[in-house]
Amino acid sequence: MNDSIRLYDYHVWANKRVFNHLKELPSEIYRQQIKSVFASLEEVVVHLFKTDVVWLCAMSDKSYEEIQQLFGEYSNRLENKSLEEMEKEYMEFSNEYFDFLNNQEDLNANKTLKHPAFGQLETRLSELVQHVVNHGTYHRGNITAMLRQLGYPGPSTDYIFYLYEKQDGQ
Repeated sequence: MNDSIRLYDYHVWANKRVFNHLKELPSEIYRQQIKSVFASLEEVVVHLFKTDVVWLCAMSDKSYEEIQQLFGEYSNRLENKSLEEMEKEYMEFSNEYFDFLNNQEDLNANKTLKHPAFGQLETRLSELVQHVVNHGTYHRGNITAMLRQLGYPGPSTDYIFYLYEKQDGQ
């Protein structure tokens, strides 16, 4: 498996673990207000999803305007979704990512991004995948910290656990 695809697979695996963990806890904590980086666990989950949408759009050469339009559509579409509905939406969307990544001739190909505030960036698709995964890791950490504030343990989503699980064929 290509390193970038493996990293994205880890990202999906870790997010699945978060969904599964949250489903084991009392349902009301998903929307419970908390003083933290985000106002609720729901907000973090939605943020993670919408950010993944943005980056797939950017990797797919959509314009800033197209990305903003899709971001708005997803914002409306995901509003007030239950945890189970969010998981279903996310898993379906992750298949689009896998399709995109698997259909690339070269994930180390150069990519030019243009942003109205940040300017132009010369990068590679593989670096964008790494960014998506890194962003997800950061916010899964937020989820764990928020859960601890609410009196619950967080899920274990370290990359090494992914490697062990994949090695064992689970």
